[in-house]
Amino acid sequence: MAGCRVLVIEDNQDNMTLIVDVLLSLDYEVLKAYDGEQGVAMAKTESPNVILMDLSLPRMDGWTATRIIKADRALMHIPIIALTAHAMMGDKEKALEAGCNDYISKPINLQELASKLLEYCS
Repeated sequence: MAGCRVLVIEDNQDNMTLIVDVLLSLDYEVLKAYDGEQGVAMAKTESPNVILMDLSLPRMDGWTATRIIKADRALMHIPIIALTAHAMMGDKEKALEAGCNDYISKPINLQELASKLLEYCS
């Protein structure tokens, strides 16, 4: 979707490559961060339209990064979609409580990802 900037915060290189390839094929502009600290910094400097947030990240986990972004008046409007292998009972609720707007469990269903991005980028 031309004009929609998606910040992908993901430490696993294989997952990052897959997500970026899918987003580029759908004509999204993609920004990449590999840990929570870098993700928070890029959210501040790059003004993404949507953030795809892995929750298990080095240096700062995704829950903490989400709370920091959502506590910042300049950033709190940015939708955050949790991308996580944490798919146990209660994990979705924990992600939403941390401030995520939505949740996709891994392995990622690419149609679900495309659908959610369309919803948040329109």
